[in-house]
Amino acid sequence: MNELELRCLKFAKDVRDFCRILKHDTINTVYIKQMVRSSSSIGANYIEANEKLGKQDLLMRLRIARKEAKETQYWLELVIVEEDLRRNALKQEAEELRRILSAIINKVQ
Repeated sequence: MNELELRCLKFAKDVRDFCRILKHDTINTVYIKQMVRSSSSIGANYIEANEKLGKQDLLMRLRIARKEAKETQYWLELVIVEEDLRRNALKQEAEELRRILSAIINKVQ
């Protein structure tokens, strides 16, 4: 695995662990499911992008990964939490991943 794949994997695990400590009420359960899906999809799509199936496939997968990073930020904003420190760190990492993916997309185009 390359450095960005490992970073995406760590982020997905960090989001998963964060979700485990959240209150699982009716509202949060919906947000938690979406957050786990979108955060893990970032790395999955980045790995798919690296399969070298052509420039168009690469760009499509990178764009999906970037979209999932943005979506994860959205769910992190919506989820109801007791303390914001961990959430803020996750939101920051999602933003950094989104920016990295944007830079890669701009370079490939």
